[in-house]
Amino acid sequence: MTSTSASALVQELDDAPDVLTWLNDILTPQDNHVPLASLDSLLADLLTATDLSAVTTSAALERTIDEVSRSAPRLTYDLHFMRDGALSLHSALATVTARIPAGTSTSAALDRLQTLDTAKRRMEAVRDVLREAESWSSLEAEVTALLAERAYDKAAERLSEASRSMPVFAGTPEYEPRRALMVSLQNQLEAALSSALVGAINSGDTALCRKFYGIFSNIQRESEFRNYYFGSRRAGLVALWQSEVLEDTELSVPAVSRQTFSAFWATFCASFLAVLNAERTSIPAIFPDPQITLSTFITSTLSTLQPSCPQRLATLFNTTGSSALKDIIAIYKTTEEFAASTDKIMEKIQFSVIPTDSTLDVPLPPKHTRRRSARMSMSWRSNSATNFSRAQQSTLNDVLDWDQTLFQVFLDFQVEYGTLERRLLTDELSFTSTLTPNKNPSTDRARLLRERAVDVFSAAEESLVRCMSFTYGYAAPGLMSALDSSLASFVDSWTQSLTANLSAPSGAPAESEDDLADLDYSPQDWSNIQLVLHLLASTRAVLDRLSIFEGKLRAALVQIATAFRLAQHEGGLYTPGATKGAGSLLAQSSLNSAALHILLSSAESHPPVPLLTTTRASIASLARALQSSLQHTLLAPLHAHLSSYASLALWAVPGDPKSMRTAGDLQVPVFSLSPSDIVQHVAEGLLNLPRLFEVYADDDALGFSLNTLPNVDEAYLSGLSEHIHAQSPELGHNRRTSLILPPKPVVLSPEAVAAAWLSSLGHSILSHLTSNVLPKIRTLSVAGAAQLSSDLGYLSNIVRALNVEYEELDKWKEYVGMNDEEGSRIIGEKLPGDQVLVLVAKMRGWT
Repeated sequence: MTSTSASALVQELDDAPDVLTWLNDILTPQDNHVPLASLDSLLADLLTATDLSAVTTSAALERTIDEVSRSAPRLTYDLHFMRDGALSLHSALATVTARIPAGTSTSAALDRLQTLDTAKRRMEAVRDVLREAESWSSLEAEVTALLAERAYDKAAERLSEASRSMPVFAGTPEYEPRRALMVSLQNQLEAALSSALVGAINSGDTALCRKFYGIFSNIQRESEFRNYYFGSRRAGLVALWQSEVLEDTELSVPAVSRQTFSAFWATFCASFLAVLNAERTSIPAIFPDPQITLSTFITSTLSTLQPSCPQRLATLFNTTGSSALKDIIAIYKTTEEFAASTDKIMEKIQFSVIPTDSTLDVPLPPKHTRRRSARMSMSWRSNSATNFSRAQQSTLNDVLDWDQTLFQVFLDFQVEYGTLERRLLTDELSFTSTLTPNKNPSTDRARLLRERAVDVFSAAEESLVRCMSFTYGYAAPGLMSALDSSLASFVDSWTQSLTANLSAPSGAPAESEDDLADLDYSPQDWSNIQLVLHLLASTRAVLDRLSIFEGKLRAALVQIATAFRLAQHEGGLYTPGATKGAGSLLAQSSLNSAALHILLSSAESHPPVPLLTTTRASIASLARALQSSLQHTLLAPLHAHLSSYASLALWAVPGDPKSMRTAGDLQVPVFSLSPSDIVQHVAEGLLNLPRLFEVYADDDALGFSLNTLPNVDEAYLSGLSEHIHAQSPELGHNRRTSLILPPKPVVLSPEAVAAAWLSSLGHSILSHLTSNVLPKIRTLSVAGAAQLSSDLGYLSNIVRALNVEYEELDKWKEYVGMNDEEGSRIIGEKLPGDQVLVLVAKMRGWT
């Protein structure tokens, strides 16, 4: 047998006829062979279950008895109460029935009662109207008498009563005369109180001021009372504002001891804050809505100032130029400090408000009255009151607009921040036009470029700080545009200056190496080579600084994007600043644009994309100009040799070079032609270039910006980069790409750098030969064509040793080497689209 629950055991006892039968049924085993030990255990379980059932039943019985004993007296009281109510209803029905005439139905009686009630209410309304009309006849005399007695309270109450009856006369001819009388009497009361009111305000008598406020409230002139109060309290601030003469906003005033507007604004805010601290105790004692009153006091004071704050801020740009932006930002930070202190005063003043039922717009939650929930309801009521107070304060903060009025004057400057910052950077970087090499030819131009780059990027970092301080990142697109254009202008000015003055001497002339003394370079050429290498190193330093600054920009943008996401996650807008109102102005302005969010998204992209693309393009242009200048210097001897190549007389020599006749008219075959002296000199110069790069192999400047080399073969550079990647695979863990620093550029070996330069130089000299030299040959005889073909073949072999393949050179060699029959035949096939063939055909006389 398994154990049985107490309820099941009681049910089984109820079903059994007696206890003995139940025990026999329970203890009788099914197989009639149960050990005594098992039977004893079963009996013990039954006794335990029986005891538990007895205890449970006893407890339930006691609870039932207690409930019945408590309910019985209450039941008697309820029965008596119901009996009394029934008897009272019976008596009332009997009385009503006795008053109803015989034969009158119930519905007719009720209709009669309704008619009588309607008549009563309308007669009472007529009586009230007649009573009010009667009071208007004596209103003027009563109020005049009360004013003579200086009973201003009673006069205000009398006017308040009369004003409540004004709607009665609406739409009647008597309305306008009565309204004019009411206004006249209110004006008399206000005039009688004005002097006493001003005296009470000036003396700081808050009790009397509160009494006067009640009088003005009775005559619906609270706004006039506030005007009196605010005018008296802000008189000192207005006088301070109008009497101060500022050196950067008033130019017409003779030069006297004056202070800047930024310094004066700090003094003015301190004085304003002192007034607000004093009003923190006065306003709650007078006005029922101290926070709204204090907010109105701030806004009214700011709107009263003449000249207005926006006018003085705008005048700063007329007097101090673009640097006024720094002053405005300083004034803005001072304003933020003032707003933060004022916000604390607002928080303190809310605790001085005495809550009344009339000031609550939302009813309080109902109280619990049951005895069993009394203990919990105390804390529930406390939490409910706190939550209600917070909700009411949140709604009140939405009504207070003092901070928006305070910061509204800066919004136009924040929206135009990009333009203002560009002007400021242009003026601050104006030294690029006075300190560039063309203005200082005797200075070390490479060192000067590094020094100017330090100043330029320091100014750029200051502009980033200004943007974050003034707009909290909302004007990031304007900042990026201003920085990009300003930095690019700085680099472009150096590019123009260096392009025009790079050949000027820079310090002492450089000496050539002993093993390079045989090269055709002058001391000026060696000096230019050293200068360009140093300038390339400085340009690389500028690019490194740009990369570091872009990292700082990207970090700031990522921080702004994170703040936007957090604000959106909380269901609101990104509202930075000293107060919520100041941030709301930025969030609701045109600065919160699609361009801003696109910029923030690009800042978080992987891999990082360049932010200042125009500046990078300008740096690439500077590097290209320097590399072109260096190539011009390196190839200058070769250009000098080729300058007279097109005018050689051997191009027009008659005869066939393949056979020569002796004096005995004997034909001696000639198997090959030697290259001309000029081509030999050019080839020697090309073969000497690797020696030159061996000397400068350790100079990192040569490896900078190889992709901007003139006439560079992009496929060749790509092959070099892939070769370097294959030889130096990345080691370490695969970490997430940095949000700040871009990937490091590939560093090529000195041999690869020299190969890239040699390839570029080879392409450049061949381009010069095929574009500027060979087209100047006027005519080619058979012998001249053979000599030119020999020269071009020799030169082609030389440049191939430098890993240079030039298709146009091969075309010249091919067409020049044709005889007249081949040339005439191929003209019809390729002439329309082959410019080289056109030139060769004209020289050979095929066309």
